[in-house]
Amino acid sequence: MSKECKRSVNGCEKSPNCQLFVGMFQKKKYYYFLVLFGIIFSLCTACGKNKEKEEFSQRVKVALRSVGNDVLLSQEDSTSLVMPVLKTSENTYELSFEKPLSFDPGNLNASVATNFEKAGLPKNYLVEVIQCNDKEIGYSFEMQYDVRNSLVPCGGRLLPERCYTIEVKFTALRQDASENTMFFYVLVFMVIAFLVFVFYSRYYAYKHSDERTVATALGSFRFYPEQHKLVIEAQEIPLSSKECELLTILSAKTNQVVTREELTKKIWEDNGVVVGRSLDTYISKLRKKLQKDSTIKLTNVHGVGYKLEIL
Repeated sequence: MSKECKRSVNGCEKSPNCQLFVGMFQKKKYYYFLVLFGIIFSLCTACGKNKEKEEFSQRVKVALRSVGNDVLLSQEDSTSLVMPVLKTSENTYELSFEKPLSFDPGNLNASVATNFEKAGLPKNYLVEVIQCNDKEIGYSFEMQYDVRNSLVPCGGRLLPERCYTIEVKFTALRQDASENTMFFYVLVFMVIAFLVFVFYSRYYAYKHSDERTVATALGSFRFYPEQHKLVIEAQEIPLSSKECELLTILSAKTNQVVTREELTKKIWEDNGVVVGRSLDTYISKLRKKLQKDSTIKLTNVHGVGYKLEIL
């Protein structure tokens, strides 16, 4: 009996290689699920972080506008405008005013501390009062979570009336930004690795599927021992396991006589079973399935055996 038919007949339950392949396929399904779950989780986490960033930025802008309002009111100015707060970089925001002004830095310190605390903002930040004309720093202070490390110059000295912008940098968020960048690259790597894994798995399965489905040409037929079938003009003709075994042996010796003893031994005796008229019965069934091609003849050589003739 041919190895191809034997593997098909026995099935995966009797083929270690087939069982290994099925096991690998099942494991791959788990790998797909785990990797896909990891990517979805990472995407959800990334979306959550982006949403947190947006909310944080909104809170900063609201708090700084309140600071600008306090600075103007401290100078008894209730008419001029606080300009829109700008986000100039990842952790830096800029507050500006409609008109030049003069104010006590002490009032600025107190207003920033109060409004930032109300908005729940980090306590690590650097505030710089920048002159519009020359970009020089007219006043600055730095706050730390540990108050002992904070740097706050004394107030009480009014800044001269000029055009100022107030810039706030959140220093504790620098490390978070680098972590977010690393997280982004890890996420991209996971997506690429998943796609490579999927495409490679499909390519491997396709390649080995081609190897397992090699056909033998028999006249107008194509014979697929692994799949137990004949194909002619896109029509599939199923074969039983014995028919497949018979055709495999006969097709290996086309136009030659194969003795009954050889056929019987390879197909029945090797399996420990001998059935008297079984060979003739299966030959008859196989002959009917081959009759669609008139160039193929399965003839009986009286008293000797059978011959598969291809004209």
